Amino acid sequence: MRHVGRARVIAVDPGAPTRAALRAAADILRAGGVVAFPTETFYGLAVAALDPASVKRLFALKGRPESKPLLVLVDSVTMAETVAHVSQAALALMARYWPGALTLVLSARPLSLVAPVEPARTPFDWLSRDEAEVDKYIADPRCGFACTMSLWVDLLDALGPLSRPANLARIPMDLPVHVFSGAQD
Repeated sequence: MRHVGRARVIAVDPGAPTRAALRAAADILRAGGVVAFPTETFYGLAVAALDPASVKRLFALKGRPESKPLLVLVDSVTMAETVAHVSQAALALMARYWPGALTLVLSARPLSLVAPVEPARTPFDWLSRDEAEVDKYIADPRCGFACTMSLWVDLLDALGPLSRPANLARIPMDLPVHVFSGAQD
């Protein structure tokens, strides 16, 4: 372990992380700190998702408006039900594929990380404060479904050529992009 400014850098072997390294990261999270970690495709920033002060710190670090949702990684169906509205279809997918590489996009519960959008006209109001955008999402038959594993595999395969430097250089810097991560995230 070494310190960089106020930050601590802890080398972690992704194939065989030590208990000490994992404990150090968990201690930082419990103390309200932020942990940066590499994934298969980018670096992530983690905070204790149920600690409002930590979440505010993450929004500030990312320069992200609090009206935009954050990704929450959960360790169980119980935690998912604590932070989100979980449908019967989502429960069935969790039962079949968890633990494993399954990502679900669920509507946040009011007690969740970002203050709820009021008034809640639809279960999808968390997507945007712009009612017209939410209405377009609801009306679009290609939206609002649970993605199959095959879809995720195809999508990730299609993103491969994008990571070439020449292709990345052609992307406008102000283009909003949702980045998907790997199966270990």
